[in-house]
Amino acid sequence: QGAGDFWARLGVPERIPFEGPASRNPLAFRFYDADREVCVPEHGCRTMRDWLRFSVAYWHTMRGDGSDMFGSPTKNWPWEGDGDTLPQAERRLEVFFGVLQRLGVDYWCFHDRDIAPEGKTLSETNQNLDHIVRVAKRLQKAAGAKVLWGTAQLFKHPRYMHGAATSPDARVFAFAAAQVKKAMEATHALGGENFVFWGGREGYMSLINTDLGRELSHLATFMRMALDHKRRIGFTGTLLLEPKPQEPTKHQYDWDAATTALTLHRAGLTEGDFQINVECNHATLSGHSCEHELRMSSVMGLLGNVDINTGDPQTGWDTDQFLMDHLEAARLMKVVLEQGGLGSGGLNFDAKLRRESTSPLDILYAHIGGMDTMARGLLIAAEILNDGKLNDLVADRYRTFDRGLGALIEKEAVGFKDLEAYALRNPDPATTLDSGRQEMFEIIFNHFV
Repeated sequence: QGAGDFWARLGVPERIPFEGPASRNPLAFRFYDADREVCVPEHGCRTMRDWLRFSVAYWHTMRGDGSDMFGSPTKNWPWEGDGDTLPQAERRLEVFFGVLQRLGVDYWCFHDRDIAPEGKTLSETNQNLDHIVRVAKRLQKAAGAKVLWGTAQLFKHPRYMHGAATSPDARVFAFAAAQVKKAMEATHALGGENFVFWGGREGYMSLINTDLGRELSHLATFMRMALDHKRRIGFTGTLLLEPKPQEPTKHQYDWDAATTALTLHRAGLTEGDFQINVECNHATLSGHSCEHELRMSSVMGLLGNVDINTGDPQTGWDTDQFLMDHLEAARLMKVVLEQGGLGSGGLNFDAKLRRESTSPLDILYAHIGGMDTMARGLLIAAEILNDGKLNDLVADRYRTFDRGLGALIEKEAVGFKDLEAYALRNPDPATTLDSGRQEMFEIIFNHFV
């Protein structure tokens, strides 16, 4: 029997049903009701499907084998068998699109080297990718799915051991450019809406053997070349940079959202050309919350996509777990709703099963749990915004900037000399400052949970 029949043979329904909050069925949604309308001030009403724009990550779902730095693979998926061959790659795609159909997810994401095997030469590798793109185009049409984003895997091959765009060897820079060129063309051919750059090895292990300025310059050159090729092929999708502070390098140049924005600024690239893809586990590795990284990207006009996952608070590495905390989800979705959604981006489950989760059904359980969590967060965030009290209280903290002196400061209609004159003739405000009332704000937030 074909791989496409796999989920049916397991007895999984053709579409995971919505059964409501009272359901105790792990193969049903409790909160994600795809066509339910959710309305918020200023940005109107959309369905859950359109606010959340869920995507399944091909690499973790189909290529995650449970191995880690301490142990061998633990997952013996029944659809595997022929190694990394074209027939095997086709089988994986058939099983994968069965996952999307059953979850009712509209989007998927991929790395070039995860969907198609690498050949002995670049030419053979490109031919393999072309073949798999043709297969994927047929399967995604049948499944009613689209590519949220594609990317080039510029970190696994030994040639990238010193970096790709930041390698000290110009030959590696050329190979990386050739790979991104082909991956972007594959994304374009599949109707992709974005293209991501994650520079896992764009950084250093030691400064003693690194020309930092030259590497940053080469990285900027690479990004400008990518933008030029995007325009040349007529790809209208958004280019996204994904920050991560470290791992596998000691220091990655796109450390966090603020650093990434500076990288774009130094390269002469604007938010019209590039945006940021925030991965939540990367945010915590950089010492920030995911909410911080979303908010920072959003206020800079750069938030384009979220790789929705989480790390373990007791573990200091990139564990890529499915987010199951609806309070965290509510804080994240509040940012997304306040900026009017993610445009051409979405919520991509860049998350993997635990090493000990070895049943194919675990793939569905994980995504159902993640989708329900984000849907519940969406509902909570919308209720907070529709109530308005929390945001009104935040605005009230800054009321002195709405008139008089504060309004002049915001308009830059006064300077230091004017402000010194004000300070000399008015009493010190230290004893009359308002309380921040953080605990009260937290109570109000919890009213909606």
